[in-house]
Amino acid sequence: MRANYRMQRLFVEDDLASGGTISLGRDQSHYLGNVLRMREGADVLLFNGRHGEWLARIAALEKKIVHLDLVEETRPQPPAPDLVYAFAPIKAGRLDYLVQKAVEMGAGVLQPVQTHHTQLSKVGRERLEANALEAAEQCGILALPPVRDMVKFDRLITDWEPGRRLIFCDEASGTNNPLPILCAIEERKLGLLIGPEGGFSDEERRQLHALPFVTAIPLGPRILRADTAAVAAMALIQATIGDW
Repeated sequence: MRANYRMQRLFVEDDLASGGTISLGRDQSHYLGNVLRMREGADVLLFNGRHGEWLARIAALEKKIVHLDLVEETRPQPPAPDLVYAFAPIKAGRLDYLVQKAVEMGAGVLQPVQTHHTQLSKVGRERLEANALEAAEQCGILALPPVRDMVKFDRLITDWEPGRRLIFCDEASGTNNPLPILCAIEERKLGLLIGPEGGFSDEERRQLHALPFVTAIPLGPRILRADTAAVAAMALIQATIGDW
């Protein structure tokens, strides 16, 4: 069942079940009551990443709290996407875009990675989670991807999950066409690694090319910014290996 994009959607931490009631926190209550100016009897959609999507009806608006009655489930909880999305954090504004687009396009896990050329030594996990949540609310996504703590490049490849193919975008590839490479991949458990704005170092590229579970792909003849490369790579993977 497709998402209803006309109704307001909110993420909540509460359990969702038939006959339940939800009391929103101050920020969400302010948003519904004062920003959107909803009134008693208005409907919204709620999801929590565990129990599907539910139609809820505003039962009461107090000064700082909105109370909702759960009416019915509108969509069941789908399986979480299985793509591990590993990326080197970039400048703040473009990092927001990168995370939002990754969630919109089906990332199952968000894994920040510190590479030799990564611009940020620390990344605000709460900000990444907020951007992921915003994308999920706006795009009808029910399975909210977890945001992992940032790891160093060496640890990422050392601790990589056995049986999961890791695809990385190699700006120094000898070809411009990624399609034959992607079509030859047999695994369906995948990870995608996006490098920083300065690209991977020569040593990192050497390490990646030496690993049997890693596949390098080009992204065409043009030089792409890191956030653009991320969107292009995910679209290519979905179109060739699956999800589209």
